[in-house]
Amino acid sequence: MTTNDQEEPPRRHIAVCAFPFGTHAAPLLLLARRMSAVSPDTRFSFFNVERSNSALFKAIDVTTVNSNIVPCNITLPEAEMPGPFNPMKAIENFLEHSPDGFRRAMGEVEDQVGVKISSVISDAFLWYCSEIAEEKGVSWIALWTAGTASLSAHLHTDVIRDIFGVDHQGEKGDEEDLLTSVPGLSKVRPSDLPMGIVTGDLNAPFSQMLHKMGTMLPKAKVVALNVFQELSPVVVNDLNSKLRLLCVGPFPLTCPPQVYSDPENCLEWLDQHGPRKVAYISFGTVVTPPPHEIKALGEALEVSEIPFIWSMSESLRANLPESFVEKIQKDEKLGKIVSWAPQIKLLGHPSIGVFVTHCGWNSIMESISTGVPLICRPMLGDQALNQRIIECELEFGIGIEGGSLTQSSTINALNQVLSSERGEEMRRNVEELQKLAEESVQQGGSSFENLNILNELITSS
Repeated sequence: MTTNDQEEPPRRHIAVCAFPFGTHAAPLLLLARRMSAVSPDTRFSFFNVERSNSALFKAIDVTTVNSNIVPCNITLPEAEMPGPFNPMKAIENFLEHSPDGFRRAMGEVEDQVGVKISSVISDAFLWYCSEIAEEKGVSWIALWTAGTASLSAHLHTDVIRDIFGVDHQGEKGDEEDLLTSVPGLSKVRPSDLPMGIVTGDLNAPFSQMLHKMGTMLPKAKVVALNVFQELSPVVVNDLNSKLRLLCVGPFPLTCPPQVYSDPENCLEWLDQHGPRKVAYISFGTVVTPPPHEIKALGEALEVSEIPFIWSMSESLRANLPESFVEKIQKDEKLGKIVSWAPQIKLLGHPSIGVFVTHCGWNSIMESISTGVPLICRPMLGDQALNQRIIECELEFGIGIEGGSLTQSSTINALNQVLSSERGEEMRRNVEELQKLAEESVQQGGSSFENLNILNELITSS
């Protein structure tokens, strides 16, 4: 475990506990950095596994705001995982051993700092932090890093199971099975829900974690969300009847990254193109479409000649058609493939006309914050639910016909968003949401006031 000791003891000491998989830890660190800026006499000990902490504190510079956030590494037994890396086995090992890991690390850091922990902030997945906080006699604050619809689904899991049973096999096109009994989810089908609610192995450790979380979150002093409450007021009102909710997003506006780099000159390349002409493509880093879909997307871009920026790893580029690669090498203005892009800055560029995405919540908040419509290709977790809400409720994006990227389905989706009246309507809808988001973070706005409330809860502990 590593810490940076301060010369004088801080006035108060906050434990921040991260879930080190996917994109969960980064929003938690961004929120901690925002709170540390208004509470410079508070020590924020950021507990996480070393691998995740090392990457996070390189990507997110906390020293530009304050130096009172200190990475603290928890130690866990090594999982025995023969063969290729299995992310689900790694998660299961973390869930089994991290409660003791967090307890042990907190005790060691309290001894080093000389100040007892006065509050525990954690990713909402870490429901057992409620028990850790209770043992210490302090409050527990949870951060839900996804949207209100998925949080509602987890809180209503038992109700949904009672109505639809488990192992629900409804088809995606079956519009008769809708969650009309859950406020704000009347257009959602059981088949849109994340695995572990009515489908999949409900006894798997990850499914049990989500179910336990749904029962424990009402014990939190507050549950913070990376969302603004005007986005889904019906769901927010229902959630507020079950727990104390504070919508403090969207994080691209309330907790933005401070350092932007553009090593491959994406913004300069975009300057060569007209307004709303370019497709930005990124499926995140956790799960990507299978090789045949990567190939089909490349074929669609080659045939349509729609200019694009595609953020993808080197390992995936072997799946692209040779003719496609040769074409953009001859005329770079047609498209640009990069290993990394400054996504929020890029989406804010006037040349971007559509964002092709896996529909993760962080990407959705960036889309709304910049007013860019979506083409959705969900792959896991809450992404299919997010697509359903975007397509049928908020109406600023569409899914891929048939659910998989083919040459024809991709060209059709791109043309709909970039060149049709429906696409213009999507843009108008997302720009209206962008205005609401911007109003929420201004003085007197809902997220602005909620952040003040959250800061007061922290500083009064």
